[in-house]
Amino acid sequence: MQQSGTRYLIFFQYIGSKYSGVMKAPSHQPVEGVQNYLENAVGKLKPLNGPSVSISSRTDTGVHALSNSAHLDIVRKEGKPPFTEQLLIDALNFHLQPEPIRITRAYRVRGDFHARYRAVSRTYIYRLATGVQHHTELPVTEKDLCWALGNTELNADAMREAGAMLSGTHDFSTFRAMSTDAPYRNPVKTLELVQVQPGLSFSQRHFHRDLQFWELTFKSRSFLYKQVRRMTGALVAVGRGKLSISQLQELLDIRDSKAYPQNTAAPPCGLFLTDVEYDDADLMS
Repeated sequence: MQQSGTRYLIFFQYIGSKYSGVMKAPSHQPVEGVQNYLENAVGKLKPLNGPSVSISSRTDTGVHALSNSAHLDIVRKEGKPPFTEQLLIDALNFHLQPEPIRITRAYRVRGDFHARYRAVSRTYIYRLATGVQHHTELPVTEKDLCWALGNTELNADAMREAGAMLSGTHDFSTFRAMSTDAPYRNPVKTLELVQVQPGLSFSQRHFHRDLQFWELTFKSRSFLYKQVRRMTGALVAVGRGKLSISQLQELLDIRDSKAYPQNTAAPPCGLFLTDVEYDDADLMS
């Protein structure tokens, strides 16, 4: 008699520069997604069921994560107990070598638990760097991990005022990029947190002292396609004096993705998914 499967929630992190995004890429695509590597690692544990990992939060090409999450089921041969959480973490990390992907936590959860739909919030941080003439002057420790804005001085107070305008519940149609599922997704989102604050960097402290880092934090239950990068680009435009507070309000009010200024969205390299939260009760099987 075959043993029933065990469902796990895993938290994992990755540097997204070399991947097509977190989602699984089709076999004909030359660059794979993080999910491809996760499922390959699960397959090496030799489960009786196919290795299928359900990702909670989509990130695109070049975007990173300090804490994304997913659920998976593992059916073992009769007589073999379920993996403990720590054994699952260690085994998956062993099989993920040498990829810049790491499992950080694992929980046994109920069989009907869903990583995407049970998430209560997601937090993204976008990292900016000022004080360099050209992106090639960034220290190697920051390569592909922030948006280098040159010698631009940012008006942080104006950016905070603009961020407060975006905070709360709004129709964010202007701030979403069009995708195949865009017409079916509700553009009304509630931003629990929009924060602009100085950031930290190891290289800045010890060598590149002219660099200034900034962190833009966004927290919501869910986001629209490329919403964070578009909001970041708009806040940076405000900070540079290229977009006024009233113009940002007009963009929000017009609710039209085509009204978003061209070439304003932030590049993917500075974006990190830093947290996916769940109710504590969901983390107990």
